[in-house]
Amino acid sequence: MNLSEYIQSRQELLIFEFLQHASMIFQCLVVATILGVAIGIATYRNPTLASFATGTAGVIFTIPALALLGLLIVPLGLGVAPTVTALVLYGLLPIVRNTILGLQGVDRVLVDAASGIGMSRARILLRVELPMAWPVILAGIRVSTQLTMGIGAIAAYASGPGLGDQIFSGLSRIGGAGALQAVLSGIIGVVVLALIFDAVFVLIGRFTTSRGIRV
Repeated sequence: MNLSEYIQSRQELLIFEFLQHASMIFQCLVVATILGVAIGIATYRNPTLASFATGTAGVIFTIPALALLGLLIVPLGLGVAPTVTALVLYGLLPIVRNTILGLQGVDRVLVDAASGIGMSRARILLRVELPMAWPVILAGIRVSTQLTMGIGAIAAYASGPGLGDQIFSGLSRIGGAGALQAVLSGIIGVVVLALIFDAVFVLIGRFTTSRGIRV
């Protein structure tokens, strides 16, 4: 059985797992983005807090994915809970770091000018700093997406949903009938999904970034 025949024979299952993987990554990314941007906003004005936030996220990121999933299985059990927790934790670093860098990189002349015309700190953040920092933040979200996309496949180790089941099931019976095809179909599905997500973020960037900033 070649790869094409394998995909055709398991088309419904592969589509289901493809959609499962997409939904898992999207939901984890939303949570990681909310947390990461919030942490960045809360710490970017204080260099010590900013360093602590990026350092903590960096330490979490250095933990091997299988090890982290194994640790999370103990308190959370198997399935969705440890998978979502691990993906959110891994997705934080690029978003936290880029949010802090983006906000710190806003021209202080613009901030001082906004303050001079009577804008409050909250309005300056929402109307000046975040729009100016948005391209950098979005780049962090894109990096986070690609990272969690691959790590999401490893989530099958903790009985997580998605295309990782094809990869792990194929590896567990490597040399057997259809084993290589299962691994390849899972890998191809993850790659295609990563390309789709990245293309969506490119479009989001074009429609949500000020033309002046793009230029």
